[in-house]
Amino acid sequence: QVQLVESGGGLVQAGGSLRLSCEASGRTFSRYVMGWFRQDSGREREFVAAISWTGGLSDSVKGRFTISRDNAKNTGYLQIDNLKPEDTAVYYCAANTRTSYSLSRRAEDFDSWGQGTQVTVSS
Repeated sequence: QVQLVESGGGLVQAGGSLRLSCEASGRTFSRYVMGWFRQDSGREREFVAAISWTGGLSDSVKGRFTISRDNAKNTGYLQIDNLKPEDTAVYYCAANTRTSYSLSRRAEDFDSWGQGTQVTVSS
């Protein structure tokens, strides 16, 4: 069982930056894939990025998003630069504990989720 706690969300102006954190506990953090998703009200949960235990990145990582992890600190990060109003959403950290390498983009492949952190971007 993995417990995930996100932090770092907030209200920012367009063009600003945020770094979201995801602190993990319960299982060896370095052994599984970590991912970030986001969901705005009325919309489906959207994949943002995933990272393997060695730092391999999903091919859908967008230019303004940087995913990283510090296995020694049991913490993952999502840096978002040049924020846009359309980035407004609840951002969720997720773990796929069944694999250390496979960078699935499907939410159903991630078996542990945090509670989410709200990011609001004003224009």
